[in-house]
Amino acid sequence: MLQFQAMANYPEPLRKLASVIVILTGILAVAFGLSCSPEGYSGPAESITIGVPSAIGTATYLNIAQEQGFFGRNGLNVTVRGYQEGLNALDGLLAGDVDVAGAAEYPVVGKAFNKDGVRIIAGLDKGGTFFLTGRKDRGIESIADLKGKRIGVTARTINEFYLGRLLNLNGVQIGDVTRVNLTLAQLEDALAGGSVDAVMSREPFLSSIKKRLGANGIGWSAQSYQPTYGLLASRDDWITQHPGLVKRFLKSLAQAEEYIVRHPAETEAMVERILNYDKEAVASLRLGLQFSLSLDQSLIVAMEDEARWMIDNNLTTEKLIPDFVNYIYVDGLKAVKPGAVNIIR
Repeated sequence: MLQFQAMANYPEPLRKLASVIVILTGILAVAFGLSCSPEGYSGPAESITIGVPSAIGTATYLNIAQEQGFFGRNGLNVTVRGYQEGLNALDGLLAGDVDVAGAAEYPVVGKAFNKDGVRIIAGLDKGGTFFLTGRKDRGIESIADLKGKRIGVTARTINEFYLGRLLNLNGVQIGDVTRVNLTLAQLEDALAGGSVDAVMSREPFLSSIKKRLGANGIGWSAQSYQPTYGLLASRDDWITQHPGLVKRFLKSLAQAEEYIVRHPAETEAMVERILNYDKEAVASLRLGLQFSLSLDQSLIVAMEDEARWMIDNNLTTEKLIPDFVNYIYVDGLKAVKPGAVNIIR
């Protein structure tokens, strides 16, 4: 059973995420030895609460697992609680409000610096559609023109990392701009209204921003081939107390992934029935994301890169990069999809 909490306070695009199924294209690797027995779980049903940010991957897996009955088959009563950002979902996790949180890797790096007891249990997708978009009427024709400008960005999220690196690669220091802390849902109105000169955003918000600015907009891809990782994380203590529950939850998601691979036409039909995004946003998401339930060594490399950037920009008082292997729980995913775990220990 899937239930939703606290959705009324979502901006409209985020409320849609709670019921969205995206056409999954790109690389969908079904692991060798995937355990998806049709018999299901015969023990008592258990409850699990998931904190969902505005991340398309999390909503996709959860909705497919619910619609196809995988949660019920594995003895799970799933409640979904909505959050504006993955960072907020992680804060809810640490507060004990949810059992599992969806987030990108960047806020997990911040939690590791704080020595919070957070561990990644799975990756859901990687890729992304982050763009820096500016207003031409503010004299912005190149990234160098951003010096002295006001840029809307969501602080303590991966948005600020992509902004800082993109500026640096183009000869602009992060201190040369004024950062205005806004949520993803606030960026469009701020840019259209002129309170900021540029914003760092992503789909499903980006297409609306482009349309609103029209010919007055100019943008640049911000990721430089480094993907964002859509992750699921939990607390050390909760994982230790519920290893079987973690496995059944991940098994449900693995079954959802296998269903999509085996039934692309049915998945597309669900998209047509449920999805209500702009066609441009959908096309961008399809091209920009690769969905695969996995734990890959490339995730460690990305987290180390982001940790160095945090240290260099004085966003942490720590001077040593954490050993991120210690912040990843591999046993759950190994049990249901062993070929998808590629973490060097």
